[in-house]
Amino acid sequence: MAATAVRSLSVPAAVSAASSDAASRKAFSGEKVVGFAQSGLKGKALRCESKKVAVRAAKKAAVSAVLAEAAPQQSAARTKRADPKSVVAVILGGGAGTRLFPLTKTRAKPAVPIGGAYRLIDVPMSNCINSGINKVYILTQFNSASLNRHLARTYNFGNGVNFGDGFVEALAATQTPATGSNWFQGTADAVRQFSWLFEDVKNKHVEDVVILSGDHLYRMDYMDFVQKHKDTNADITISVLPMDDSRASDFGLMKIDESGRVVSFAEKPKGADLKAMEVDTSILGISKEEAAKFPYIASMGIYVFKKDILLKLLRWRFPTSNDFGGEIIPASAAEYNVQAYLFGGYWEDIGTIKSFFDANLNLTDTDAKFRFYDASKPIYTSPRYLPPTQIERCQVKRSIISHGCFLRDCTVDHCIVGIRSRLENGVILKDTMVVGADFYETDAERAALLAAGKVPVGIGANSIISNAIVDKNARIGQNVILENKDHVDEADRSTEGFYIRSGITVVLKNATIADGTVV
Repeated sequence: MAATAVRSLSVPAAVSAASSDAASRKAFSGEKVVGFAQSGLKGKALRCESKKVAVRAAKKAAVSAVLAEAAPQQSAARTKRADPKSVVAVILGGGAGTRLFPLTKTRAKPAVPIGGAYRLIDVPMSNCINSGINKVYILTQFNSASLNRHLARTYNFGNGVNFGDGFVEALAATQTPATGSNWFQGTADAVRQFSWLFEDVKNKHVEDVVILSGDHLYRMDYMDFVQKHKDTNADITISVLPMDDSRASDFGLMKIDESGRVVSFAEKPKGADLKAMEVDTSILGISKEEAAKFPYIASMGIYVFKKDILLKLLRWRFPTSNDFGGEIIPASAAEYNVQAYLFGGYWEDIGTIKSFFDANLNLTDTDAKFRFYDASKPIYTSPRYLPPTQIERCQVKRSIISHGCFLRDCTVDHCIVGIRSRLENGVILKDTMVVGADFYETDAERAALLAAGKVPVGIGANSIISNAIVDKNARIGQNVILENKDHVDEADRSTEGFYIRSGITVVLKNATIADGTVV
């Protein structure tokens, strides 16, 4: 094809004219020299040859210029860019979320609020939208009512984000003749129970399946991930990042060869097994100094499968295996092309109360590793149409105040204050996340509650709260102190409206903390 293009090339008229003119000038210059030293006949021969050389040079330059311009186009044609329309995403809603309890007492993990205005499910959903992937399934099982409501409000066709010819479908665990009375037994089993959907007519053009988790905080272009998968002709690709000693045992770890192929995989190894997975992570392209700090290659729990390979693994090769990380991936590494994809951005697994709390408060830092403020790759959420926050005589430092709040004569330091929050006179908040409220109470309703000795929604006057999470619609009375002064690590005081988890006081959703309570 390139040879044909070259044969059909012709020198543009402007280039040809300019070349002839240049050749004439060159020949004229040569004529003067020859005229003084040689006979007139020889001078004519030299002038003719000079013209031919000049024209040939001009033609060669023109051809080179056109080829240089065509080369990137030919190169792009050879490297086929992955098409988002050939990809379907599956977001796993997770299990009972015991490590995030009590935030998961009445909601699924992906529905847990984050950042003052968002829910965890908004992160992978927004990454899909920003990556151009518009076919999304969300698999749910536990406490899915609020998650389903949020998905319907935010990502449905008639409201919120328009998915064009795509879809967003929430699929709840169900009992069928095939599954019997069993709920999802693990990540792989959840996908297996709905694997028939990948053969549905609306997925006939789907080539690859991206498996995602609903409780991670990060920003990723999934099509870069899929592109690596296609470029290496992988059957399975795992998104990975370097990991240090302190947290390595919480993740699936692997070893890879020079081509990026996974040659060994161990799920959450401990002791000697953990030490055996230590590698020189400079193979990932990081510096020797960084490799010394992060000697493990950890799985992020995010995968790309060829659709046909995924169906084969789930139905025939490993029909009784229930987990991707613990069973299917390690067993597949020996006989399939399993590749590693290095993710270089910020990523956090929001799997525990401590990691959830730290990730939220880290958002308030001026040099925060993750920011919701990226206009080119926004994080979407439900449009609530709330008014701006009203702040009166307050001192606010290193904090995020969401919309629709009322803050009066209070002090807020290193906090997240969620939607519709209300902080009354004299309140002091430090190192605290206030999730917010689902509704407003009118001034008349609040006055009536106070007159009856009850507690309105919000944080009452002169209360002091630090190192705490205050869940939605909590009613905290006046002169309350929640500081965990005794440094208790774990405590169940649910009858009083709160738990202590990892030293963090967690006020329950819809709980009431009576006036004068001290913790």
